[in-house]
Amino acid sequence: MHPSPAFRPKDDEIAALLVREIGFGAIFLTTPDGPRVAHVPILLSDDARTLRFHLARGNALTRHLDGATCLAVVQGPDAYVSPGDYGDLAKVPTWNYVAVEMEGVARKCDRAALIALLDDVSAAHEARVAADSPWTRAKMEPAQFGRMVDAITGFEIAVRGWRTTLKLSQGNPVEVMGRVRDALSARGHGALAQLMQHLTALKDHDL
Repeated sequence: MHPSPAFRPKDDEIAALLVREIGFGAIFLTTPDGPRVAHVPILLSDDARTLRFHLARGNALTRHLDGATCLAVVQGPDAYVSPGDYGDLAKVPTWNYVAVEMEGVARKCDRAALIALLDDVSAAHEARVAADSPWTRAKMEPAQFGRMVDAITGFEIAVRGWRTTLKLSQGNPVEVMGRVRDALSARGHGALAQLMQHLTALKDHDL
């Protein structure tokens, strides 16, 4: 769908918050073998300037990424919107969605940086699990962990461009956005409805 400027958030922090909350994305690169994509857990630095991830050594991207300009994409919740949701059958169907694109040059990490990445990723997500005894690599045999590290390659992207799209029916009056939000929530799209609620509150405040 066309990423209209109307769907670009004014708050730059929103994109970073979405990337950190979702924590999973796709890395796209045009290689000598053709276009390729890898789906990976990702970790964004505190200053939102560096994106870290790892790939299996056998992944088609691994041997081409170092020094290449690539595109990382994080997709948030999405849902079909029926004209009936607007209460106006003269409208056409559409799709509400959230997407964050990050462009930059990828660099291969050394072994120490790769291990630090693995520690940081597991710590971030184990904290969300709220387990009494969160997993760490200390619970593995060192030799087994070493073999697994040998099977992957770490990368970091120096992010030099962000393109964020929040298409959440915001071109409509607040009351219409509310009807769409309620319809999506009733169909099980709770995360998207919550984002729309937040946007509706901001819009209502501005009005």
